[in-house]
Amino acid sequence: MSAPTVEELEAQEQRLVLDHFTHDDAWELGSILVRMARERRAPVAIDIRRGGQQLFHAALPGSTPDNDAWIDRKRRVVERYGCASFLVGARFRAKGTTFEESSRLDPDTYAAHGGAFPIAVRGAGVIGTVVVSGLPQAEDHAMVVEALERFTS
Repeated sequence: MSAPTVEELEAQEQRLVLDHFTHDDAWELGSILVRMARERRAPVAIDIRRGGQQLFHAALPGSTPDNDAWIDRKRRVVERYGCASFLVGARFRAKGTTFEESSRLDPDTYAAHGGAFPIAVRGAGVIGTVVVSGLPQAEDHAMVVEALERFTS
């Protein structure tokens, strides 16, 4: 799977803005992700948060505690930059550097790897995150985007 460009990643974020996001929406989105992961036998962990509250978490067979650590690191990037963790990493690479080399942030706390996506609500901005960890970063990101597309259709 080839990595999307900065422009493609930005277009995904512009397209995937929600009208609302409730506790029930978190359950629905999380359930979509769990179904997708089970169908693909993907060894992932899934996390959905609004503000500081975890609304959904699932760890599928084959996932490990390391996936939860990756979820936290990727989620912090979205919270700090207000955009997808994969997009943040892509922007650094487009400048000829890496997030780890140039962000000045602790790599044990922040990871600009694919899989964390902002939950943005029209008129409210970024209000939360949805994160998948367990696959190569482009696949983690693609799974979240596909789930959001299904959720919004």
